[in-house]
Amino acid sequence: MAYTVKELAKLSGVTTRTLHYYDEINLLKPAYHSENGYRYYEKEQLLRLQQIMFYRELDLPLAIIQEILSNSSFNLISALTSHKQNLSKQAERLQELMNTIDQTIKHIKGEKKMSDEQLFNGFDEEKQRQYEEEIKEKYGEKLLNESKKRTKNWNKDDYATVQKQYDDIHRNLVKVMDHGHDSSEVQSIIQKHFEVINQFYTPTKEMYKGLGQMYIEHPDFRKLYDSYHPELANFMAKAMAYYADKNL
Repeated sequence: MAYTVKELAKLSGVTTRTLHYYDEINLLKPAYHSENGYRYYEKEQLLRLQQIMFYRELDLPLAIIQEILSNSSFNLISALTSHKQNLSKQAERLQELMNTIDQTIKHIKGEKKMSDEQLFNGFDEEKQRQYEEEIKEKYGEKLLNESKKRTKNWNKDDYATVQKQYDDIHRNLVKVMDHGHDSSEVQSIIQKHFEVINQFYTPTKEMYKGLGQMYIEHPDFRKLYDSYHPELANFMAKAMAYYADKNL
């Protein structure tokens, strides 16, 4: 059975815009085009899209996924076996995190006591250390300490507010991407982005431009921005660099 872009988007949950982008970068080409130019996808393309989605779940950037799938030694069954092993590990950790959530709710309600150590069961310590080391390496320990100091007394509502601000910024940027990274509409949104960052630390020109590059290069950031639009990370980096050169 062959699927149109719209049908495949509905089947897989991947947006039509993303499927078009995958075609443009040769990551997922359609099986054929009809006379009217419509793209059609068959079983082979569905299996390839599944692989792309598995690798995105593992936080790999699109460039790396393309290298893997284009390698002549790529074996689909071996890849699926590897995915299962990785997902099994993730499932164990997520189950522990869900248990921590359940226990914390009971603790807050006064139904069960939790030790301070139990509050952090299931979190990936290595990943937390990695995040801190990346910040230290890129900006120095002074910046990390400044961020910790500014957020020392924050509660969950404070973090939720910032998260909402980020989400609004990302969604609004996607709406005006076709205006250009240096347009007044885009730069007005980037100004708000800078103000959110400034709640944690005050970035210099180099820091702010470097943060934009991190959005492109770091798999966690890349996965986040790709969920809004496949080109958002690159677009934001350009817009942030322009803002930094003009205002910092």
